[in-house]
Order: sequence, then structure tokens, then C-alpha cells
Amino acid sequence: MSDRLSSIVTRTGDDGSTGLGDGSRVAKDSARIQALGDVDELNSVIGVLLAESPPQPMAEWLAEIQHDLFDLGSELAVPGYSAISDGHVQALEALVSFMNEELGPLKEFILPGGLRSAALAHQARSVCRRAERGVVALAREEELSQALRRYLNRLSDFLFVLARYLNREQGVPDVLWRAGRTR
Repeated sequence: MSDRLSSIVTRTGDDGSTGLGDGSRVAKDSARIQALGDVDELNSVIGVLLAESPPQPMAEWLAEIQHDLFDLGSELAVPGYSAISDGHVQALEALVSFMNEELGPLKEFILPGGLRSAALAHQARSVCRRAERGVVALAREEELSQALRRYLNRLSDFLFVLARYLNREQGVPDVLWRAGRTR
């Protein structure tokens, strides 16, 4: 890795193209690069959430997810490469189940809010949904692994439940949507 990023300014993308990990070049506005950018943004939002210093083990979970997202990005950056497995998906499902055991059932829709960290988890969830839509669009054009798509779907579930869990851990109630309110 020491020589891999020796020059950040390469000027090779000045023509509107970018290089993939296999050496091929694609337009910067291609579906693959859009999906890759959305995953990168998601990873950044999770980094901001981690900067809020969530309690353990949640910080550990999020750090591991950041590594998973980097691996997922490598699948997008190198056509035909596979890094995300069903084991990654199952790990997310186990975390969702663990947190859900501690949470009461939802009887109303909730709004993003409560603690700042919970609101950031909701923001990450919405960026995750966008990344998932980008991956689905790319999968219409090119073959992508099912595990990659399932991972993003489960990750959005995880981030939703994490937001509720963060609020509960600090004694902050979910922000309930009030249907039928009048002004």
C-alpha cells in the first residue's frame, strides 16, 4: 500500500472518466460510479456517527460496518470481484435481532430524531437506501452478487433499529409521527 497512493493528483480524470480496480476506465457519471459514490458517502456518514462516540459495543459494530462497506466498495470498483458474503448479511441480522429484543414493538411511525447520534443513524439509513437504489440500478446493467444487495438492505434495517436503540440506551423516547394533526 505504501506506493499505491503515492500521487493523489493524477489528472487522468480530467476527461470525465475514472479508473476501476481492474484497470478499465468508465465515465464518472456511470451507474457503477454512482453506486460506488453512494456507498462512499454512506461510509462517511457512519464516520460522523462514530465521531459522536456511541457507547460500546455499538461503536465496534459501526467500525466493523465501515470495513464491510469498504469491501463492498471494492466489489463495485473491481467488476467480477466478490468480498461480501452471506456471513456479512447474517452478522447484520443477528445484531438487528439482538437490539430488537431490547426494544418495544413499534405501534406508530417514528421520525428521525432524539439524540444527535440517533438522528445521524437515521441519516445513514437514508443514505444507505440511496446506495441500495444505486446498486439495484447497476444490477440491471451488470451482474452483481446477491450478497452485496442483501447486505445494503439489511444495513438500512440495522441503522433504523440502531437509531431506536441509541435513544433507548440514553432514556430518550422515539419521536413519534403524529398522524392527522391540524394546524
